[in-house]
Amino acid sequence: MALTKQERRIRIKRRIRKQLKGTATKPRMSVFRSNKQIYVQFIDDLEGKTLLSVCSRNKDVAEKGNLAKIEQAKLVGQLASKKALEQGITEVVFDRNGCLYHGRVKSLAEAAREGGLKF
Repeated sequence: MALTKQERRIRIKRRIRKQLKGTATKPRMSVFRSNKQIYVQFIDDLEGKTLLSVCSRNKDVAEKGNLAKIEQAKLVGQLASKKALEQGITEVVFDRNGCLYHGRVKSLAEAAREGGLKF
């Protein structure tokens, strides 16, 4: 029997997460994408704490008005890298959360790299 989209994404997510661990010095940058919004968290897996979170519902992104989803993701990536650098986070482990690396996830990752994050 064929898998649904959600079941397929969850399988991929579990396969990826087996290998990724975030620490306080090199946290895991987890990306979640819904139909309308995109969210980023910097997670320390050893302590189970979220160090920082940014989403497209933040004031800085939301006040830009109606943007294309890819442009919105690019702004979130820039904002995430800026806030991470302010907290002293320079290196991260990228977790695409089972989503394919193209479109919004790719534009967010590239914007974060341009902002100064290394992964």
